[in-house]
Amino acid sequence: MQRFVYGQAVRWLLLLGAIELLLLAASMYTATNLRFRTQEEYDYSVRYLPAQALLFSFMIILGLGALGQYQTYMRAGWFGLLARQAIGFSLGGLGLVVAYYIIPQAYVGRGVLGLALVIGFISVTAFRAVFLRLVELESFKRRILVLGAGERASHIHKRLRRRSDRRGFCVLGFVPCPGEQVAVPAGLLVRPGQPLGQWAALRGVDEIVVGVEDRRGSVVMEDLLECWQSGIVITDLTTFFEREAGRVQLSLTHPSWLVYSGGFNGTPLRLFTKRAFDLIASLTVLMLTWPLMILVVLAIRIESGAGQPILYRQERVGMHGRTFWLVKFRSMRTDAELDGVARWARNGDDRVTRVGRFTRKVRLDELPQLWNVLKGEMSFIGPRPERPQFVADLGKNISYYNLRHCLKPGLAGWAQLRYPYGASEDDAAEKLKYDLYYVKNHNLLFDLLIMIQTVEVVLFGTGAR
Repeated sequence: MQRFVYGQAVRWLLLLGAIELLLLAASMYTATNLRFRTQEEYDYSVRYLPAQALLFSFMIILGLGALGQYQTYMRAGWFGLLARQAIGFSLGGLGLVVAYYIIPQAYVGRGVLGLALVIGFISVTAFRAVFLRLVELESFKRRILVLGAGERASHIHKRLRRRSDRRGFCVLGFVPCPGEQVAVPAGLLVRPGQPLGQWAALRGVDEIVVGVEDRRGSVVMEDLLECWQSGIVITDLTTFFEREAGRVQLSLTHPSWLVYSGGFNGTPLRLFTKRAFDLIASLTVLMLTWPLMILVVLAIRIESGAGQPILYRQERVGMHGRTFWLVKFRSMRTDAELDGVARWARNGDDRVTRVGRFTRKVRLDELPQLWNVLKGEMSFIGPRPERPQFVADLGKNISYYNLRHCLKPGLAGWAQLRYPYGASEDDAAEKLKYDLYYVKNHNLLFDLLIMIQTVEVVLFGTGAR
């Protein structure tokens, strides 16, 4: 049932991608028609046009995806969307140049490619303007009724109140339950005055979110069963938050929900696909970035002088609490922690070298961790590994913190995409919400999407410190 609702939530993004794929293919056809005026030139150029149009569409879609243009949590304004779209087209264009080098038969002339990029950019921009207006219409959103109006239920009003947070649904109201202290504004309360199933059917309710303070005696299960039989989805509040916000809301979570809510896929097949993905992704990144790694080595040597270490080894906590030695390019002074006390990094940290400030910004200091991934101590995607001193304190003070260690830590991750760099216990608690979401819902497609969107983090330097 949860997967069905999640499919509803992303149906617009699938439609967006499919239509833009067709628009981009049409752009290649249009550019070819405009560029070649004589019939002889046109006939020669269209021999591989279907495959060329498909390759063009795929690479541009991949570039847009790398800039987060197909995620449900995009909150940028129009300027931000256009900037990311322009960079996405640029990445797609670079990918096409590489593809043309590898597959000469796919090559199209510079004139056709330039026209196709311009036409594609204009058509995608125009379509997105219409599309975003369309998905904001209330008639196209899932209609949600919240059962409960207490403190738990009020989280929907307090934490999902922005328009971008409610892009896929609208809340019809909150139904107060007997003995519950109301914590939502009076204008949002609804009192059916008739059987819940009838009221919901008359108003076209798609989903009922159960957010009562105490289910014992507060929830009329017969009413919910009637709603369920009529096709209305029944969802627990914690599951609703997990799905809509992309995180596990710790203040709403209890152990039984974690046990019965599903996820935590640790089957042999999933372990095999994850390890295969780790190896392929790490080797690919290593082949693409080894020239950059050599430049970083030279920069560190020039700044620090001969005899100073290039790499930095630091103990981190891995899967099931086992520790390992993480490898990074050194970005701090060699006397950063002479007293042996672990300290959080902070803004403007004076321990960071000039080269280190740059490599941290663009994440080049992380590249040696590919060795940890190849050795099997880390995954390419997963929760970031923390130092044992921090883990000992965080595990005592933050509920469910050690659940993040049921997977290998990762070079990139969902929390790094969704939350800025954390340098405190409060930040660790916030990032844990996203780490637990990944731990519960990880799969091969999710790993691939995170890897693609990590390109945006590298380009814009978000979250670095």
